[in-house]
Amino acid sequence: MTKLETLKQHLMPGEVYRRADLEGWSNAVDRHLQQLVKEGVLEKLSGGLYYVPKVTAFGKTPAEDHELVNAFLKDDKFLVTSPNDYNSLGVGTTQLYNTRKVYNYKRHGDYKLGRRTFHFVRKPYVPGKVTREFLLVDLANNLKHLAEDQPSLVENIKKKAREMNTVELKQMANDFGTVSTKKLFASALD
Repeated sequence: MTKLETLKQHLMPGEVYRRADLEGWSNAVDRHLQQLVKEGVLEKLSGGLYYVPKVTAFGKTPAEDHELVNAFLKDDKFLVTSPNDYNSLGVGTTQLYNTRKVYNYKRHGDYKLGRRTFHFVRKPYVPGKVTREFLLVDLANNLKHLAEDQPSLVENIKKKAREMNTVELKQMANDFGTVSTKKLFASALD
């Protein structure tokens, strides 16, 4: 069995790999990666980042956001969100956006991974999962970037805040909110 065949055997569909992850199975990793990309076994996502596409009845599927960001950051302490998530809160947001935001401890800026662009935001606190309280605080943090009517959205956020778990909401606003967001929730919840 050749080193290229050995490398192919270790590749799992749906997985994202860094070049360094594959060096142990190849004696000429760059040449082998180039061959595998040419054959369509791998897709190059960005410098040193590769994806083994899953093939379904509808064709090749793109990499999952979580797997992609995890391999890119070499860390699992991040949270991927989209402004579309705000629509689930019932506060009057209805727009659809084609952006993904990644809250993390390492990177800041826009990065193109595959055919998608992610906006990385470095924060001192990143929650472990998306909760309704997190979404409401994040919405308040990002009001100026949204296309909706700001004054009515602020009023709807205040109403929604009073319906939620106020202890968790105050804590999330304290940990994750901007100064104006903290003021907004302080006035809404007192």
